[in-house]
Amino acid sequence: MGLSPHRPRASGAKRNAATLTERLLHALAARGATEIFGIPGDFALPMFREFERSRVLPLYTLSHEPAVGFAADAASRARGGLGVAAVTYGAGALNLVNAVAGAYAERVPLVVLSGAPAAHEAASGYLLHHQVKTIESQWRIYREITADRARLDDVQTAPQHIARVLDAALRLSRPVYLEIPRDMPAQPCGAVPTTPVSEPDADALDACADELLARLRRAKHPLLLVGVEVRRYGLEARVAELARRLAMPVATTVMGRGLLANTDAPLRGTYLGLAGDPALSAEVESSDGLFLLGVILSDTNFAVSAKRIDVRHAIQALDGRVVMGHHTYPDVPLAMLVDRLLERLPAARAARKAAKRAAPAAKPAPADDAAPIRPADIAAAVNELMHEHGPHPIASDVGDCLFTAMEMDPTGLVAPGYYATMGYGVPAGLGLQAANGGRPLILVGDGAFQMTGWELGNARRYGWDPIVLVFNNASWEMLRAFEPRDAFNTLGTWDFASMAAGMGGDGVCVRTCAELRAAMQKAAATRGRFQLIDIRLAPGVQSPTLERFVKAVKRLSMPDSD
Repeated sequence: MGLSPHRPRASGAKRNAATLTERLLHALAARGATEIFGIPGDFALPMFREFERSRVLPLYTLSHEPAVGFAADAASRARGGLGVAAVTYGAGALNLVNAVAGAYAERVPLVVLSGAPAAHEAASGYLLHHQVKTIESQWRIYREITADRARLDDVQTAPQHIARVLDAALRLSRPVYLEIPRDMPAQPCGAVPTTPVSEPDADALDACADELLARLRRAKHPLLLVGVEVRRYGLEARVAELARRLAMPVATTVMGRGLLANTDAPLRGTYLGLAGDPALSAEVESSDGLFLLGVILSDTNFAVSAKRIDVRHAIQALDGRVVMGHHTYPDVPLAMLVDRLLERLPAARAARKAAKRAAPAAKPAPADDAAPIRPADIAAAVNELMHEHGPHPIASDVGDCLFTAMEMDPTGLVAPGYYATMGYGVPAGLGLQAANGGRPLILVGDGAFQMTGWELGNARRYGWDPIVLVFNNASWEMLRAFEPRDAFNTLGTWDFASMAAGMGGDGVCVRTCAELRAAMQKAAATRGRFQLIDIRLAPGVQSPTLERFVKAVKRLSMPDSD
């Protein structure tokens, strides 16, 4: 449903001036955005018209607002800079809320551009279509899940608002919200200013770096544990150099899986507590100099630790501050901290013998060709593919597909590891390919595919050709792992392979290890169309990592469970 958009008339002179939308798009591009994902609606039509007319950033339209948010989120995670999601007022923006909430929880600088009623419409006295309780309801909802927000209803103040809000997204690595009344997108507007970088107190920064290094030098078993903020702030190369100069072991958290994968940092693996490598878990949990760099203190990262980590004795650098015991240094940006540490650690004067990088996992013996497929076989097949064809970025949904990803060779990975929303994988894979051009592997369960897998139908329009691995076990297996006797986790068997052709791709159903390996090779060799491999798994068959995780959770939180 929609009413005709209000189109203010502009003189020829005004029409030649840069519009509010053009100024906004150039400001987005200057801050790392490379595309817009969106779905139009009547309140947003003037904004979308300006997107198309100006051609400052390419516009990719998808089918459902949650997928728009997930694709923009993944694009930001993969390349750095801002992700952009554009929607209409009410039905569009409220449909986007879950994806924005996930970006807030996982510290992704996602920019929401929402069309809105014009001022004269808001003051008409009528209830407007898409309106919920009041005309301000959407604004109030977004106040809860964004770091900053502005309504661009005045061309005189719009440039300052745009600069403040976009810079807040990058500085805080959180979502922000810009509301654009539909009589504003084509209005002439001044340039968006460049916000001066706020410098922290130099003496405090020096004192923080000195105390941090002194603590690490006193430690007998220091260890660097890196998390998502390292990538959010574009620090992987500098953190890899820091790890080399510190000459101490490095591990990632679950949420940070894939960090430093393409560097020569002494990376030992991913810390998974009781669900992971026992030697690495013991090393992390017994460290007397644990340096948490950009690590979110979440249950995903630490709930299954064999030995509870006392973070009071760790060094925590997160969210713009550093905490060491009872000492807190506020206003210490992560990038500036890393740079200060590097200044104090010349490469030629590293104090310790260089820590060794973990050796690649031993290649498992090939499974019997006729054997039914297990998640571990999927991991082995992906590793074989990447050994032969080179690394592929991975977009994973939640559930056992994400636990299986922990058994794959380290590569670029995006996944909602903490917020754990379903439906992320497929649109995130499209966002990866749009942002970076690399061909992604998408890992998704059948339950999550039922939510957003249909977005693959948009791939052909844009030349995207991901390889999609559907873990099809006719159930929500992650939930069944905790409640195996309950029928509500059963989904029924859907034939996803046969649906692929109708969406513009190729699909194949596989049940044995030999069929899986053959399908993977064919998918790798076929370009230009998405390749969907419908992998039939028996209900109850889980990856080794998920099995260990479930046992650990039951042991720690449900001691009386079977």
